[in-house]
Amino acid sequence: MNQAELPYQLSAESLASVEQVAQRKIRQRYQMVIALRVAILVFVLGGWELSARLLWIDPFFFSQPSLIVLQIYDWIVEGTSQGPLWRQVLVTLEETVLGFLMGAVAGVICGILLGRNKLLSDVFSIYIQIANSIPRVVLGSIFVISLGLGMASKVALAFVMVFFVVFGNAFQGVREADRYMIANAQILGASRRQVTTAVVIPSALSWILASLHVSFGFALVGAVVGEFLGSKEGIGLLISTAQGAFNASGVFAAMIVLAVVALAADYLLMRLEKRLLKWRPAAF
Repeated sequence: MNQAELPYQLSAESLASVEQVAQRKIRQRYQMVIALRVAILVFVLGGWELSARLLWIDPFFFSQPSLIVLQIYDWIVEGTSQGPLWRQVLVTLEETVLGFLMGAVAGVICGILLGRNKLLSDVFSIYIQIANSIPRVVLGSIFVISLGLGMASKVALAFVMVFFVVFGNAFQGVREADRYMIANAQILGASRRQVTTAVVIPSALSWILASLHVSFGFALVGAVVGEFLGSKEGIGLLISTAQGAFNASGVFAAMIVLAVVALAADYLLMRLEKRLLKWRPAAF
């Protein structure tokens, strides 16, 4: 073996050993996180079940995990009082997605337009502040009265819930765009439209995508609140019916269904964000 090659080979072997140790520690930490999550879940659910069985808490008002599971199973097998469970989930999901897409598109467009146009921003800023100061959930009653008990009133409330969140992030993202990059693009002869599409929008993309994670949850809240106020189908009506019958298990079961839908949507949005922001360094 050449004496000059020995330090290099030792260094490569050391790096490989360090990398293996690091990978093992990462796996161990991931396994520990999963184990702690499961332990906390078991502790909470087990304590809840035990407290209800020993009557430390009143199961009539707080139910218990075993009854909630039975309620979900019954809904899946027998259906709900409004029809099959999948139908209720589909109705709420359709209202949520429509409101989310419409609110997100409108919020992005308005945020970019007002962020790039100082005159429009100065004119409409006061009206946007007034509209944003109104508790948006209160508008659900107005939408139900004006648009009826169908899907339109729920989509309208979901739209309003999403619009201001996405608009605020898009507007701020446009305002935070790198001024030096904009100036360089203008020096190179880029038009205002080219600057917006090639510099400003990519700069604001992180802001916009960050708002989508939050705004889908708001859209889901808007759809459920609209159904709670008045509807013919949906998870919100399921919650309202269970509440009217003092069925705590039904309320908790509907909440779990909503949580599953929200987590699935958040996972899809996260995948979309990773695809659109491949250039962004991975977080440690």
